[in-house]
Amino acid sequence: MAVPFVVWFVWKAWAERNGKPMGATPWAWLAAAGAVLFGLSLLATPLFHRDNRGEVYVPGEVTTGGRVSQGHYEQQVPNPR
Repeated sequence: MAVPFVVWFVWKAWAERNGKPMGATPWAWLAAAGAVLFGLSLLATPLFHRDNRGEVYVPGEVTTGGRVSQGHYEQQVPNPR
């Protein structure tokens, strides 16, 4: 995740513009913060995305008149054996 790096460099540029000297760039801390954010995003993905097991994706199609229908999920019909 690039967010910690962007925040650091924007903050550093703002501080130097206002006459405040900044130290060396904390590369290890920025990389660790990026790794933590990446891990949190992996953990949050199943919480905020709907479960579509048991459903079949129906892709969008070009209809008459040149319009494209939107793709969607439909309930999967059980296979009677």
